[in-house]
Amino acid sequence: MTSRATDSISRAMWLSMAALLVLAVGLTFVAKGYQLFQATMVVAYAIALLGLNMLTGYNGQISLGHGAFFAMGAYTTGILMEHADMAYWATVPMTGVVCLCIGYLFGRPALKLEGLYLALATFALGVAMPQLLKYKHLEAWTGGVQGIVLMKPDAPWGLPLNQDQWVYLFSLAVAVVMFWIAYNLLHSGTGRAMRAIRDHAMAAEAMGVDTRHYKSMSFGVSAAFTGVGGALSAIAVQFVSPDSFTLFLSISLLVGIVVGGVGTLWGALYGAVFIMFVPNLAEKVSKAAPWAVYGVVLILLMFAMPGGVVGLMRKIQSTWAARSSR
Repeated sequence: MTSRATDSISRAMWLSMAALLVLAVGLTFVAKGYQLFQATMVVAYAIALLGLNMLTGYNGQISLGHGAFFAMGAYTTGILMEHADMAYWATVPMTGVVCLCIGYLFGRPALKLEGLYLALATFALGVAMPQLLKYKHLEAWTGGVQGIVLMKPDAPWGLPLNQDQWVYLFSLAVAVVMFWIAYNLLHSGTGRAMRAIRDHAMAAEAMGVDTRHYKSMSFGVSAAFTGVGGALSAIAVQFVSPDSFTLFLSISLLVGIVVGGVGTLWGALYGAVFIMFVPNLAEKVSKAAPWAVYGVVLILLMFAMPGGVVGLMRKIQSTWAARSSR
């Protein structure tokens, strides 16, 4: 592909992202109530999917338990707001730091595991997390099976926005920052090292890449992003409970990155839309067997878009750029 065609694709991508951001901000004044709540959850899921994609798509480590980090983020925000009386906005970076440390500590011993064995270890984490949150000695902090009820924040500085509008705009601002951080990280030397480990770990180590460090940090950074997504979801839902973070959440996150596009930055947006809306649409189509409809839709999408939504878009853009350069 010529440099002219590559520049054309890059320009089209950035223009589409700018247009999408404008539309997302405009949605604040068009959507109402529950629609804004759904949009906020899409933003929260997109950040979580971005974190999982950095681990699986860019570093090659499979995780079936990232719902546990989503739960950690939600509960960290809930505990800080409820017991430490911390402002909602201050809990978001705190959540990122907490999940970064926990993810790194989990990822360090998991270095000895690869492929299916690592997937099994993360699967165990996802299964165990709801039970840990119900543990009687942690009930004073987590609320046990009753969970924690939170208050939705009001708009600051006298802005003429209701609570739903402000939470959505706040989540959108956090998402822009997180995507900017991810873009810069993945296009730096660190991102190149992560991809080198994914493509061939032994060759990367022979070239001087510290695979242990980058694998552990990839797990930590991934957990931090997913935790921030969980924090935003807790603020939007105003409630956290163990039963909200079952293993199905972890599977849904994995489905999201596959649908959006594994190893793509912007695929998180499309994956988030899928996991937020498709299950509800499947239930409307068939109340008797909604998950059968969900499965059929997923299979059809994988046949139609084996590279995910972003993969299909790149194919279309490449074809258009090749034709325009002739």
